[in-house]
Amino acid sequence: MNFRDVNRIIEEGEGFTIEFKRRISSAEKIARTLISFANTRGGTILFGVDDDGSVVGVESEKSEMEMIGIAGTEFCDPPVEVSIDIVPFDGLDVIVCRVPESRRKPHYYVGDRENVNGDSTRVYIRVNDNTVMASREVVKILRDENPDKPPLTVNIGKNEKRLFDHLERSERITLREFGRLVNISDRRASRILVSLVRAGVIRIHTHEKEEFFTLAHDL
Repeated sequence: MNFRDVNRIIEEGEGFTIEFKRRISSAEKIARTLISFANTRGGTILFGVDDDGSVVGVESEKSEMEMIGIAGTEFCDPPVEVSIDIVPFDGLDVIVCRVPESRRKPHYYVGDRENVNGDSTRVYIRVNDNTVMASREVVKILRDENPDKPPLTVNIGKNEKRLFDHLERSERITLREFGRLVNISDRRASRILVSLVRAGVIRIHTHEKEEFFTLAHDL
């Protein structure tokens, strides 16, 4: 990683796999970002770069690198592994933290335990250029994203067929809409939808206010 690489990332701007941090305010906040990248498609964090892309540099490379290490090991379960470079940039130093997509999903945030209400509130993912809490459905899907696992097969019954018919006509459906469509509980609707996502038959979309599902071949 060198000056040109950092400049290219800055020109690309913040997004799904890129985030700028002016400074490290706490290991807990950094841990959430590390988790979101590890649970999604990986990403790069530039420390010492403001939201508008201006380079302000880091004050202490050693202390900030230590805080990144603490964030990845003490506030992430399982720990999130990262690679770190210090890149000189116009007389300033920028810390480049690269987070690979994990093969051990999902990673959980283990801080603020008193505010946790179930597993889904401790798992973060990347949605567009934001770090957000994952829904229970996404957490279940992440648990089965290990590429070494064999493909999942599912039985297609009347509820699944009605779902496919609806998606052929309307293209998308939410969990609650599916439950109402086939007159089943949200819990049972969730199990069916998650199984179909895991089998690659449908896709889950998390980039809007409410998650929705589509047929996989429509993406």
